[in-house]
Amino acid sequence: MIDVRRSGERYPGGDPAAGIASFHAFSFGPHYDPDNLRFGALLACNEEHLAAGAGFDEHPHSHTEIVTWVVSGELTHRDSAGHESVVRPGDVQHLSAGSGVRHVERNAGPEPLVFLQMWLAPVRPGGDPVYDVVRGIADSTPYAVPAAGALLHVRRPAPGERTAIPPAPAVYVHVIRGEVSLGEEELAPGDAARVTGEADLDVISYADRAELLLWEMS
Repeated sequence: MIDVRRSGERYPGGDPAAGIASFHAFSFGPHYDPDNLRFGALLACNEEHLAAGAGFDEHPHSHTEIVTWVVSGELTHRDSAGHESVVRPGDVQHLSAGSGVRHVERNAGPEPLVFLQMWLAPVRPGGDPVYDVVRGIADSTPYAVPAAGALLHVRRPAPGERTAIPPAPAVYVHVIRGEVSLGEEELAPGDAARVTGEADLDVISYADRAELLLWEMS
């Protein structure tokens, strides 16, 4: 089964007056849909747009695996465990909240910032917070989030190139840039597909080099 969710169907949120625009793929905040709470381990997939100087003040997280992908601009991160970093396009940021952590996320640069933030449910809650950044992750190099039983695959297929969908019980496909086909479906930037029970399924890129995030979940 391929369940396509278009970019324009996401729930809007954020605080436009503060320079924050958010678009949620799953129930989030005041937007509650009992049929759209999660997919596999994935609890949230939020596209965040921050104007220069805008950001999220210190706030708590617990029992959540948080993975962030910057589309454009630079994300400045600081947390209560003492980690500070600037995350750029091509980097994978992972904050394992454990039993509790607080962090600040801000656009400290001069250009607009766009990033995708994905929350996953851990198999076992609790533990100490852990922070990790992989700089410039290579194409087709999986990033493991073992606490959630998940693998993140970054794919950048050239025009006409095929990319195999992992043979897993649940796969979440999010198009960052480019246009692709998935089975009989066509996906554009911001579109996503929730794939279950499909074998020998490929993504095919069109005219431009695409960029995809694929979550493989057991």
